[in-house]
Amino acid sequence: MALPCGVLILTNFVPLSPWKKYFLLTLFFMKIKTIIAAVALVAAQSAVAAVVTVDMTRHGIRPGASDLSRRIERVLSSLTTHPDSDEVVLSFAPGRYDFYPDKAIKRELFISNHDQTNPRTVGLMLDSLHNVTIDGAGSDFVFHGRMLPVAAVGCTGLTLTDFTIDFENPQIAQVRITDSGSRGITFTPEPWVKWRLASDGSFETYGEGWTLRPASGIAFETETRHIVYNTSDLPVNLSGIIKAPNGQLLAPKWVDSRLKPGMAVALRGWERPAPGIFLDECISTTLSNVKVHYAEGMGLIAQMCNDITLDEFDVCLRDESPRFFTTQADATHFSGCSGLIESRGGYYEGMMDDAINVHGTYLKITSSENSRTLVGRYMHPQSYGFRWGAPGDSVQLVLSAVMQPLGEPNVIEAIEPVDAPTAHGAKEFRITLSNPVDLPVGEPVGIENLTASPEVVFADNVIANNRARGALFSTPRRVECLNNVFDHVSGTAVLLCGDCNGWYETGACRDVLIRGNRFINNLSSLFQFTEAVISIYPEIPDLASQTECFHGGEGYPGVVIEGNDFVTFDAPLVFARSIDGLRIAGNTITVSEEYKPFHHNRFNFRFEKSRRVTLDANRFNQPFSVSFD
Repeated sequence: MALPCGVLILTNFVPLSPWKKYFLLTLFFMKIKTIIAAVALVAAQSAVAAVVTVDMTRHGIRPGASDLSRRIERVLSSLTTHPDSDEVVLSFAPGRYDFYPDKAIKRELFISNHDQTNPRTVGLMLDSLHNVTIDGAGSDFVFHGRMLPVAAVGCTGLTLTDFTIDFENPQIAQVRITDSGSRGITFTPEPWVKWRLASDGSFETYGEGWTLRPASGIAFETETRHIVYNTSDLPVNLSGIIKAPNGQLLAPKWVDSRLKPGMAVALRGWERPAPGIFLDECISTTLSNVKVHYAEGMGLIAQMCNDITLDEFDVCLRDESPRFFTTQADATHFSGCSGLIESRGGYYEGMMDDAINVHGTYLKITSSENSRTLVGRYMHPQSYGFRWGAPGDSVQLVLSAVMQPLGEPNVIEAIEPVDAPTAHGAKEFRITLSNPVDLPVGEPVGIENLTASPEVVFADNVIANNRARGALFSTPRRVECLNNVFDHVSGTAVLLCGDCNGWYETGACRDVLIRGNRFINNLSSLFQFTEAVISIYPEIPDLASQTECFHGGEGYPGVVIEGNDFVTFDAPLVFARSIDGLRIAGNTITVSEEYKPFHHNRFNFRFEKSRRVTLDANRFNQPFSVSFD
């Protein structure tokens, strides 16, 4: 400030000509502006978020330490001293970390598409964190008993990177078939399986805090790890077990000629108490180089979140692992999310369900208080207890029987839970809409939240050797399924669904691009909705009465299936029901002889109650078979 002040003094006390005074005053104000700008720049730079690295070993959190959940909780609680603008990195030393249920955090959490058994036992509870990175440095996080490994609720800018999730003793029990015939199946449990025979002779597995009598099985080929052709879910009767002298077990009531010596069978129940990673109402979450090797539910479930990036997120087997299975359910699952869901470079194998499922949730309208105030209820027993919508959200009423809109989209003016103080634990909501609606008498009606629907990019992933299906998309926003490899998915590789009658999973697809993918001998078993390699299959109880297609529609891009490579042993390539706007073009189909054809659908392309369907320049070394119903 010395020079400008000196200039000011001269202008007041030294006789100068008017133009010189003007010049010096101009110079003065220019200097002032420069200094103010410099001060503002320094202030802005000082406001830039600092990167704070927390060495977890300094807090006693190191490989081999005990009581990890509580120690980590204390570190997380200390983060409140940092401004939200800071980026905090929790840095783990490489190694194995064991988490035990008796010293873990207990938390009531309602998780979509899982058993609602509360409270949950949580390994890492991440609550309301901002700009925090969990950096595992390649560590193995190993869990015991029945636990929810990682839960994040209400976090913003959370990053999870460079660690694996596994369980010491999975609830899925793997056995090897040593003999199979009319007298039953003889098998040997793998060495890591904890088992016993109950008093009635039934085969029972057990672990810390759990026991299980397997009710079903999935069979795998030992050499290829493919699910055994045309087996699907195996009925399993493991009662009256007889111990053989060589230590093997004979199940006289389990007879299945499809099972041969050497095959591996994953014996399982149907419970899904917790996923590997749970995200609830989080914003801008990134998972990078995270691998889930086992979870008794899904690998990752996100509900009511905005913007999720999966960068080389895997649900996969360990290298050289003797296991053939990973998760009890889906690898990844997104319920009621918004923004952009992006999954790139992932490897998904050995799941007992789909690689990705993106959907919202229909509430069933159970009553109306007036023309604008309705009561909607979560219907599926595994999906309730979490926020469904907010004022300002766009919603659509749907006639359940024919799966078509009732009136125009509406807007939530107010919403409150009916049977709980907050959305946490609620099954019913009172919803007041901006515009009145006219409900039909005696017809079931659902309501979907159009705002809680994301765009999806699912690209450069590999899906292999899993049960059920590959990728499921149920969102009206843009979906891009690009350059993936679907390798021996045992059911449908890509499914566009929608169901307001059973699963209550929304909704109609308006803009889907399926391009550059390679489909290798999928559809080797039958499951729900598995009508073709690509199946567009909304659940419509009264299809005959439907007057408006569910998927696509005038003014929308519809579904485009182009430039894909199909290697298939069977006939059905694309099945489509109730779609307006479908283009199938430039695909290459190669016949494989790996398995014998068996599917009941004998058409390459089959369309039910669909319109504006185009087949163009697809390459096949034999005539196409096409059906329009």
